[in-house]
Amino acid sequence: MIARLSGTIWDIGEDYLIVRTDGLGFQVRVPATVLTRLGGIGQPVELFTYLYIRENELALFGFLSEEELSLFKLLLTVSGVGPKVALALLNTISPDTLRQAVLQDEPALLSRVPGIGPKTAKAIIFHLKDKMLPTGVAALPLPTETDAEVIAALTGLGFSLVEAQRALQSLPRDEGLPLEERIRLALAYLATL
Repeated sequence: MIARLSGTIWDIGEDYLIVRTDGLGFQVRVPATVLTRLGGIGQPVELFTYLYIRENELALFGFLSEEELSLFKLLLTVSGVGPKVALALLNTISPDTLRQAVLQDEPALLSRVPGIGPKTAKAIIFHLKDKMLPTGVAALPLPTETDAEVIAALTGLGFSLVEAQRALQSLPRDEGLPLEERIRLALAYLATL
């Protein structure tokens, strides 16, 4: 089994990297959040990996932290959740938000992720509630409907989901701010990047 992979980035695709190690190129599927945190082609990279093996599929998945890898493997234990759905979850919401959604029984938050319906969201919560432990960190507030509208507005303007989430995290948690003001502040944040 390939548990860790280090080398240089040989190529970058929409949802994968090719990592060159000793003359070999390994294609590694990664969440979009990993792609945004890495350097460009030729830069060093070290990934925690999971080798997914099925009758007709052999795929390597990579993550920058052991926590992301653990969550990915944990998600694969849920019936009906394959690697594409698990990767979509980690693309869309942070590990802390995922943990909170499960612990606080919030299937609506999980079902906002593309490819996850209400039935799958409930199954994830049911199967993982006892397996996920609170991190001991102060609980972050769960995204609200207004937060979802801000993200929808930003992605509608052409920003990536990761950029939209970063902008959302930069906003004050004042729930009294009107939607338009929250979008304006998010755009101002994105203009500084």
